[in-house]
Amino acid sequence: MSILDYSALELSKEIKAGNIGVAEATKAVLDHINNTDKNINAFITVADERALQKAESLQKQLAEYRGKEAELSPLFGVPFAVKDNICVKNMRTTCASKILGNFVPTYDATVVSRLESAGAVIIGKTNMDEFAMGSTSETSAFGITKNPADTDCVPGGSSGGSAAAIASGMAYGALGSDTGGSIRQPASYCGVVGLKPTYGRVSRYGLIAYGSSLDQIGPMGKNVEDVAAILDIIAGHDKNDATSADLEGGCFADACVEDVKGLKIGIPKGYFAEGLDGKVKETVLAAAKTLEEKGAIIEEFDLGFEEYAIPAYYTIASAEASSNLERFDGIKYGYRTKEFNGLHNMYKKTRSEGFGPEVKRRIMLGSFVLSSGYYDAYYLKALKVRALIKEAFDRAFEKYDVILGPVAPTTAPKIGTSLTDPLKMYLGDIYTISANLCGIPAISVPCGSDDSGMPIGLQLMGKMFDEKTLIRTAYTFEKARV
Repeated sequence: MSILDYSALELSKEIKAGNIGVAEATKAVLDHINNTDKNINAFITVADERALQKAESLQKQLAEYRGKEAELSPLFGVPFAVKDNICVKNMRTTCASKILGNFVPTYDATVVSRLESAGAVIIGKTNMDEFAMGSTSETSAFGITKNPADTDCVPGGSSGGSAAAIASGMAYGALGSDTGGSIRQPASYCGVVGLKPTYGRVSRYGLIAYGSSLDQIGPMGKNVEDVAAILDIIAGHDKNDATSADLEGGCFADACVEDVKGLKIGIPKGYFAEGLDGKVKETVLAAAKTLEEKGAIIEEFDLGFEEYAIPAYYTIASAEASSNLERFDGIKYGYRTKEFNGLHNMYKKTRSEGFGPEVKRRIMLGSFVLSSGYYDAYYLKALKVRALIKEAFDRAFEKYDVILGPVAPTTAPKIGTSLTDPLKMYLGDIYTISANLCGIPAISVPCGSDDSGMPIGLQLMGKMFDEKTLIRTAYTFEKARV
């Protein structure tokens, strides 16, 4: 068995048993990146020297724990990738944008410091849609990321680099961020597991914001157990984040048990209506049947408001983006235009040259819906619709423990086919955005493939702060499918 074939938990066990060295595992991954990433472009920055130094330090720490290895983290010594909108101290963090092309943070995001304290090795920063705005990882200023299952296809977005890195064996686990499905959709397209936690479960301190009321950092991995173990490390209250819930971690790894007997799972009828690819529909419903055979109670129901989720989400997200991206002006940090005439001209040229087309589109849309005369007509109305959507989910969760559906309407599209029609790309988020609007947890777990061999993901959504039920359900399905 190759070192690269291990799951994150399996690798850590081998390291702690003395069968594999931390530096050996780290070097194997770095060599694989060097040989593979030129075809995938999953990474913007690879921190070879830093990673190897950390690996050597961890190997010395392991020697001090001989006979007490159980005291170390379950992910001790494991190489991890981090999405490039999450700050890592002294490591370039670009958000895949020219405007932050030379930005080097002076501090670690809370999730990064928690991972490193647990003995993880950060190997680099993964490619993404610019400022997390996109569903394909094609809007990056550092080139398109390709899907390892078929390099003619996109890996999904915006956390496409993290998903592609795991799927191609260039990382054992990764961190992504999810504003409207940006962890779950690339996980589905690439055939890996991705979890969007409840809003507030994981600190956002050190995440460069897109939509502040929607963004959530979450784990991505080869299987459900790895994702649960990562969540155990990064979850918990953080005084540096005002939106962080005053809750400790939840021992999520303990939820990895095969038991869904009596679990009530609801399937929204609207999620399986017109627009869903036939093979995706068939595969997801087959997954529901598998859970039913394991003892779950499956029912169809009318959720309502499905058609309003897309306009409400993009109105709110764009409004928050236009506000959050005001700070990138060429004065404080990042890119500044070389030639300008006066302060106003410098702002205008810097932002015109530094931002890509999709980011500009969303800034303009956000500025419009927040402007005088349109605030009530668009932004305020979107907030009211968001409240109605949340009420619909609250009613559903009074009856059901889990809501089951597809992650995306199709499998991964071909590169170049999505950006020509932004509205079509936005509609691809129809099944994922409600979890962000409502702040609830959701997970994507592989459930099959289409006739071309492209992965299909199963989405499970749960009650706020009930990640354990999602993990238990996903784990049960994963084991039943093996």
